[in-house]
Amino acid sequence: MKKIIFTLLFFINFFAFSQDPFLQNSNPQAEEEAVKITNLYIPELALSGNQQLLFQQKIEEFLIRRYKIEAEFEGKEKLNMLYQLQQQETNEMKDIITRPQLEVYKKVKPKIQPLDTVRKDK
Repeated sequence: MKKIIFTLLFFINFFAFSQDPFLQNSNPQAEEEAVKITNLYIPELALSGNQQLLFQQKIEEFLIRRYKIEAEFEGKEKLNMLYQLQQQETNEMKDIITRPQLEVYKKVKPKIQPLDTVRKDK
């Protein structure tokens, strides 16, 4: 009985503290861009030191996801997936920043992190 309980607790701890799969394979490009983006948000949101780190990690996580979507999809499907990804990112930022910061974040996000750029061919 003790072995079963020990084994069960081991697996619960293992899965509870496992890392996010998107952050396990770090992307230097995403990390660099996440730093730049976070630095643009700092004056707007007045992020504390701990918030800055968590904010940057969350931005990096979603940049990696964004790169994957951009590589695998095109057109309207790509835009729909990027829109959903941005909604998810905004939703997860609720755990990092305060409610007033979140309102400012929602206002400045389209300027700092546009959904996609449109190229006009002449």
